[in-house]
Amino acid sequence: MDSQGKSVGILAMDIYFPPTCVQQESLEAYDGASKGKYTIGLGQDCMAFCTELEDVISMSLTVVTSLLEKYHIDPKQIGRLEVGSETVIDKSKSIKTWLMKIFEECGNTDIEGVDSTNACYGGTAALFNCVNWVESSSWDGRYGLVVCTDSAVYAEGPARPTGGAAAIAMLIGPHAPISFESKYKGTHMAHVYDFYKPILASEYPVVDGKLSQTCYLMAVDSCYMRYCNKYEKFEKKPFSISDAHFFAFHSPYNKLVQKSFARLYFNDFLRNSSLVDKDAKDKLEPFAQLTGDESYQNRDLEKASQQVSKLLYDEKVQPSTLLPKQVGNMYTASLYAAFASVIHNKHSTLDGQRVVMFSYGSGLASTMFSFKLHGGKHPFSLSNIASVLNVSEKLEARHVFTPEKFIETMHLMERHYGAKDFETSRDTTLLSHGTFYLTRVDSMYRRYYAKKGAEADAATIRASYNANSMANGH
Repeated sequence: MDSQGKSVGILAMDIYFPPTCVQQESLEAYDGASKGKYTIGLGQDCMAFCTELEDVISMSLTVVTSLLEKYHIDPKQIGRLEVGSETVIDKSKSIKTWLMKIFEECGNTDIEGVDSTNACYGGTAALFNCVNWVESSSWDGRYGLVVCTDSAVYAEGPARPTGGAAAIAMLIGPHAPISFESKYKGTHMAHVYDFYKPILASEYPVVDGKLSQTCYLMAVDSCYMRYCNKYEKFEKKPFSISDAHFFAFHSPYNKLVQKSFARLYFNDFLRNSSLVDKDAKDKLEPFAQLTGDESYQNRDLEKASQQVSKLLYDEKVQPSTLLPKQVGNMYTASLYAAFASVIHNKHSTLDGQRVVMFSYGSGLASTMFSFKLHGGKHPFSLSNIASVLNVSEKLEARHVFTPEKFIETMHLMERHYGAKDFETSRDTTLLSHGTFYLTRVDSMYRRYYAKKGAEADAATIRASYNANSMANGH
């Protein structure tokens, strides 16, 4: 049970996102926005969203059940379950308690952990909690399980295209193919009102878009500096972006990810100009004397730094952008969907490589950390994780709604938010087999869920049992 020095990290992953989505290009036209505002300006392709049948609880039930089944994990082997989310269903009862339904049925109620909440950072806090538990003297030898689940929705206006929805589950333990480099974390925390949700009667946030982008970039700078300092302390050599094979960022929208990687490149130049090539050095030199505040508002610097870092961006960041561009902003799940994209795109060549992660949650909380990847051993191997994630098939199986149908769904969800005593349509036509869905909310606000195909599965089991009984003469 001693996990010290045993490559604690992510053993297994799975992702679920709703089968309903809207194309950003058609949403541009519907909103009367200039052509390319959402697709080029934000860098987004498509946006997933929940209908009345789905929410963060149903998505969590779906992804946890799927992970346990696909990796053949006995629910009794889970000793800690941490949920990261900013989508509040109840102000007191944690999402984790709903998930206990899965484990209670197997006789396992001895599971530590509850929810972590701070905007998009909660999933990272949940991950750190589980990793620290496995590495500590409190560990009882069982697995940790992290769930990141959110439905990102915005009021009508310029922020609405930056929505999305998904849930990710990650199994935590020793001898992991995705091991945590605990020594190199760089964290930046501060008090800022850039994005927050003070209106309890609505799930829509209050957003200061310009401030939020500046805070994000400031956090990137601060976390990167601290990450580099810790790396240098332990490795006795400087760190630069060339020391990581891939980078994954929390992605409210892809354009901000492009700007963030360019900031890392600019930081390398400021720390040691020999870390960048001569052409880049010449183009960045005019901005070397800018103060931090000036640099965040300087469009010429933004343009120049993205230009000189473009080739490295394509190599080190582009592989992480598939799911964030196709599904949208998944809040706590966003960073880990970016990481899942790396595994999907590069799993056969990741052995021995480092992926640097940047997590940001408004308000604000942020950390830069890294994983060291190894091939692993089935079922906990990178190739099997890629197979279970099944990203391409899940994306292709989605149903594209018109903007009109999307807006109609948003209005229905607004009416249901915080409501009681109603039933959903229960039309599960678009949901795949094994998906959990909301059936009703009763007069005491209690929520009820069902699993698509559960009745058919039970009937199949009964038929199989009856057939075996008849064959055996019973």
